[in-house]
Amino acid sequence: MFKDLIPPPGPPRGLALAQLVCRLGDGAYNICAALFFTRIVGLSPLQMSLGLTIGWSAALALSVPLGHLADRMGPRGTAVFLFVCAALSVTSFIFISSFVPFVIASCAYAVSQRGGSAAENALLAGLVPKDQVTRVRAFVQSSYNAGMTIGAGLGGLVLLFDTRAAYYAAFALNGFAFLVAAYVLRRLPAVAPVPAAPAGAGASGAKPVSRSVFRDGPYVLISVLNTFLLLYVPLVAVALPLWISEHTSAPVSLLSVMLMLNTVVVAFFQVRVSAGVKDLASATRYLIVGSFLLAGACLAFAFSGSWDSAWTAGILLVVAAGLMVVGEMMQAAGEWEVSFGLAPKGKTGQYQAFFGNGITVAEMLGPLVLTGLIVYWGAPGWILLGVMFVVVSFLMAPVIRWGGRVREEKDRLEQEFEAELRAAGTAPDTSAVADSRS
Repeated sequence: MFKDLIPPPGPPRGLALAQLVCRLGDGAYNICAALFFTRIVGLSPLQMSLGLTIGWSAALALSVPLGHLADRMGPRGTAVFLFVCAALSVTSFIFISSFVPFVIASCAYAVSQRGGSAAENALLAGLVPKDQVTRVRAFVQSSYNAGMTIGAGLGGLVLLFDTRAAYYAAFALNGFAFLVAAYVLRRLPAVAPVPAAPAGAGASGAKPVSRSVFRDGPYVLISVLNTFLLLYVPLVAVALPLWISEHTSAPVSLLSVMLMLNTVVVAFFQVRVSAGVKDLASATRYLIVGSFLLAGACLAFAFSGSWDSAWTAGILLVVAAGLMVVGEMMQAAGEWEVSFGLAPKGKTGQYQAFFGNGITVAEMLGPLVLTGLIVYWGAPGWILLGVMFVVVSFLMAPVIRWGGRVREEKDRLEQEFEAELRAAGTAPDTSAVADSRS
């Protein structure tokens, strides 16, 4: 089991290390941010929420252009640059004292963090063999959870001290973590940037394939459907605390046990669970099975509010949390294979950026949707949410097959066009990897 925590040497280990360090800082930030902005900076809760929403909206709007930049300029350099920008922007929170600077810093932080993550995924795709991408991505996700867990513990110490200096230290730690992650990524091999496709057509009429993710109908539809599956992400942080406190007899403190269960299980078992995903067909099966597990979790959550016994309600909640974390790991493994497998060569940056927008949308709209569905509607809302998970996964299956056929056809046309360019002596250099120390 412990061998699953240590990635293979080389790029996989460097990518996982960068993620571990980076998310360690984010974990501390997430625990401290709300109290820091309201109690230390002096913003109202409404101002804080509005500023963060504006920031994530900016990240949503600029993610695909930044992903395209990573493809054209090289993902390693882009990731390093954006992580340095994230370090500067999160550290700048220490110096703000009013709403407008807060909004500017929030936009810079959200854009650079999400853009850097998309570039990092493009770097992973360029450095790792295609059949190993999902496995390496699982190592990265395990590192993500481990980093967030450690960082949350450090953030808890900050809340224990509850002083201005302690909050400043947490934000400085986050900035330093981004710098360390940038340094780790800088030492990895570079992936050569992809030049712009030549205009025009070949002698036989072959044309370059469209390079924009927005024109890839199957991929766009898969990304939209996957956003609904990602509603499990804000579920634990937003809906569950309110559900436990208002609808069950279980103590609210049980939430910490459920959170610990989630993070520890993902850290230890994500790689092992992901081992069964080898291609689009197995990824589709994982998405469907994962959705049934999530639906089972929703059913257990719904019944947890039907018992007066705190023990019975607590057992149901823990069982639901266990089903949810296994379903989450299967869903994640399936979506990684699909998101990387359907992205065309040399365009992973913008494709991963677009696909990653799903998590941003889920985090922005999830609190409102889940609060209305679960907290105010109760058990029927849980059941409806579970049915939605299953229905969406079945809808994704034919779209994934469609996307596979479209990708094969586009790859064939691209190969024909490049062959004609090579025959004419005008083909661009498409070498995949350059020496990082050159």
